Amino acid sequence: MNTDVLIVGAGPTGLALAVDLARRGVDALVAERSDALFPGSRGKGIQPRTREVLDDLGVADAIRAAGGPYPVGMMWRDGQRQGEHRMFDATPPSEAAPYTDPLMVPQWRTQEILFARLTELGGTVAFGRELVSLGQDADGVTAAFASGEPVRARYAVAADGGRSAVRRALGIGMTGESVDPFPTLVADVRVSGIDRENWHFFQSADEGGAPLLALCPLADTKDFQLVARFPQDTDVDLSPDAIRKLVGERTHLAPDAVTEVRWASDFRPRAALADRFREGRVFLAGDAAHVHSPAGGQGLNTSIQDAYNLGWKLGAVLREGAPESLLDTYEEERLPNAADMLGLSTKVHRGEVRRGAATQQLDLGHRGRTLTEETRTGLPGDALHAGDRAPDGRRGGVRLFDAFRGPHWTLLAVGTDEDLDLPELPGVRTVRIPPYEAYGRGVFLIRPDGYVGWAGDSADGLERYAAGVGLCVSAS
Repeated sequence: MNTDVLIVGAGPTGLALAVDLARRGVDALVAERSDALFPGSRGKGIQPRTREVLDDLGVADAIRAAGGPYPVGMMWRDGQRQGEHRMFDATPPSEAAPYTDPLMVPQWRTQEILFARLTELGGTVAFGRELVSLGQDADGVTAAFASGEPVRARYAVAADGGRSAVRRALGIGMTGESVDPFPTLVADVRVSGIDRENWHFFQSADEGGAPLLALCPLADTKDFQLVARFPQDTDVDLSPDAIRKLVGERTHLAPDAVTEVRWASDFRPRAALADRFREGRVFLAGDAAHVHSPAGGQGLNTSIQDAYNLGWKLGAVLREGAPESLLDTYEEERLPNAADMLGLSTKVHRGEVRRGAATQQLDLGHRGRTLTEETRTGLPGDALHAGDRAPDGRRGGVRLFDAFRGPHWTLLAVGTDEDLDLPELPGVRTVRIPPYEAYGRGVFLIRPDGYVGWAGDSADGLERYAAGVGLCVSAS
């Protein structure tokens, strides 16, 4: 079987990438070793920047309908409520940043939504396909599976998780540390006798003791996500009976209050980063490239943004005639961002940083990178620069996120003279709006992933930049 891109793994990363490629007309196959999508809640937080990404991928309404706000924490000790605990520092939305609160959506539901979108676009997932070998040459990649025919692809992407078979096959190392030596149980359970208005934390009997167990109501479901830590070197029992016993021992609830255990797993929180994100025609994305503590709510979000960064670049090379060197910028941009998010996740886990503006991922960008060209001078540091996320807003009857939505680039003229000449770039949407303080004045070329690629006071030099990223100029 031949395809343009082989994606190994049908988690949020692989599905988001497949959706992005499908809408670009790129033939991609997602190969998943399991017989079905992942069934657990695990990564349940959708950060504001990821909400913007999912909006662009066409699933904003479905994600919003499936999710809800994070509930306020409630501390318990000896069966008594001890008071509320705010999990996040609230940030008010603005015209430039319409999403500022994380949305709670269990991972299994996010995957269902992305899978439905992929199917709508004509994409496919091959379940029950366990990778056993991967080889590459100058023209492509050949993958063999435990069952089914081999796959030949021009490029391959490892989206197969923290124990990535692809990463191991490539011999790419991973550098990291143990964030917490204590084993952690996470499970999706049905529980009676407790309200769904709060995220419940059950503390030890000792004054100020750390929570022994937490129950978080998962939005738009009947489930709670249960999280519990254990002493170092504990062999965690994942059986339903053991989980019921645990609830009985660590909360005021009876064991039989747990009416159903729908999924359970255990892990040791750690932070690790792959030594590189590319080996020839194979790319690492998601947990295959970086493994986070879940405390910061950054893992799934960083992973989806890996896919969003890589998707448009693969599409440009495979369908739009962009130079193959464009793919070199994937690692250049994503590896340092992933490293920053790993550090943030670890600090949140250790209580050194509060969840809030720092965890929204709205401030991530690519200033000073290869694909970034800022031609204006004398800008203050807090002004919008090339490499920054392009803000939303509504001016002159145009909502910017509506204009940006889709697989195209956008040429945006803000507060410029109507007679200012702008080049005609095939496949690029041109938008003119009145002055807008989030941008200042000038000309901005917005990348397909919503970042400012090029910025100037006029269009001088824009055509050269556009040609370098594969946007051929048709006229001036």
